[in-house]
Amino acid sequence: MNKNCIFCKIINKEIFTKIIFEDDLVLAFDDVHPVASVHVLIIPKKHFESINDLTKTQKNERLMGRLILVAKQIASDRGIAEKGYKLLIRTGKEGGQEVPHIHLHLMGGISNCS
Repeated sequence: MNKNCIFCKIINKEIFTKIIFEDDLVLAFDDVHPVASVHVLIIPKKHFESINDLTKTQKNERLMGRLILVAKQIASDRGIAEKGYKLLIRTGKEGGQEVPHIHLHLMGGISNCS
């Protein structure tokens, strides 16, 4: 955990947000600045600043796979799976990453969710 990271504070329940999904590896919640009618963030509970900080281990492969499978389930639960949705991970400042903690965006419910 990073004590200055807003997502770590959410994981530690220091900042309140309505949690959509939580297990031992990941946590999901609605984005506070949605760009689509469904815009959910799925984050690992372990702090990694970006994809560049991951090493190729079975544990990390399981974690990243878990993010995607949780997104798939939430898309189904929110009724957007059939029409389609976007999954996005931004990496680094020039990649548009605003919070230095890996997070997967699940966006859908509109025809253009950039």
